[in-house]
Amino acid sequence: CNYCEDAVALQLEYVDIPVEQVISGNPRVGMVLLGQLGDCSIGVWEISPGVSTDIEWEEMSIVLFGQATVAFSDGRPSLQLHVGCVSHLAAGTATTWTVTETLRKVYVVWRNTS
Repeated sequence: CNYCEDAVALQLEYVDIPVEQVISGNPRVGMVLLGQLGDCSIGVWEISPGVSTDIEWEEMSIVLFGQATVAFSDGRPSLQLHVGCVSHLAAGTATTWTVTETLRKVYVVWRNTS
């Protein structure tokens, strides 16, 4: 079936980030799955301001609004995410997200990386 979604205006379901991942603030995440394409999941994800850690899936995304810095535990240079950025996060990467403005992105995640 053919359809069109306004990814900026979509209503998302929000949850608290697990307390053990929160460094500061009270960041929450919201997401909605838009569909599947082969081994890929495509959706919209949003995070509110604060600092938290995560272990990433294999993902490509484009930022729709907001700002954040993604730092890597292995010392690689940080990513500065802002409107229009296209980014790649490698599966298993340990990250620290510092979100200064609520950030929303469209993501494509693939779980089978073999």
